[in-house]
Amino acid sequence: MKHKPDIRTVDVVRYVTPLREGGSLPAIVEADDDFMYVLKFRGAGQGIKALIAELISGEIARALGFRVPEIVFINLHEAFGRTEPDEEIQDLLRASEGLNLGLHYLSGAITFDPIVNTLDTTLASQIVWLDCLITNVDRTARNTNMLMWRKELWLIDHGASLYFHHSWQNWEEQAKRPFPQVKDHVLLSRATELEAADAAFRAVLTPERIRAIVAVVPDEWLTDVESPFETAEEHREAYVQFLETRVAHSQIFVKGAQDAR
Repeated sequence: MKHKPDIRTVDVVRYVTPLREGGSLPAIVEADDDFMYVLKFRGAGQGIKALIAELISGEIARALGFRVPEIVFINLHEAFGRTEPDEEIQDLLRASEGLNLGLHYLSGAITFDPIVNTLDTTLASQIVWLDCLITNVDRTARNTNMLMWRKELWLIDHGASLYFHHSWQNWEEQAKRPFPQVKDHVLLSRATELEAADAAFRAVLTPERIRAIVAVVPDEWLTDVESPFETAEEHREAYVQFLETRVAHSQIFVKGAQDAR
């Protein structure tokens, strides 16, 4: 399929350290390709839905030209947790056997600080537009989920986006709503070019591209979570319809962000 992201699959060979600041206890691990990854566990608090949001939203961000660490599927084998002395981590490893998600670990990266690192209004507007599209509640001054690595800005942690999928209530309606939490967005004050971002990004996020991105979500994740859909295909189609509708009605969330500004 044209535009389909190429997601590699790797196996964990070494658990390096937990990242305690994450609510879902992500960890740095080494994989069999000799790279380090931030591993997001399917057995953590928000479970597989956070992995689905991370995958879809991260690849949308990449398609729009943002720097996002490479996303990979990570296999966690049954034997892996047996030697882990920490009981909480051992339980997490046991609950996460199978296919998880990882992001390339940006060694030495520092957290984006809005006081120290000033973004130009074009980039700030583009990031605010993205977060309104994917309903990302997690880009606030308290937790920017942006890193500076080699003097470049990288976007991370999109697991809290697409929050409609935690209940699937009125999701068709939700697709056409503004994004009220944009009022807390760390970059909102600099987002003066939302109309230009809207025009540029609507041209990129065609129905074909959206469908290609959602196609990479594994069937097993779509059948392994509570949802109102009987098949993985129906479940996948709902994500496609939500995103297509949201892009088609982007003026609603653009105006909401402008009003909040």
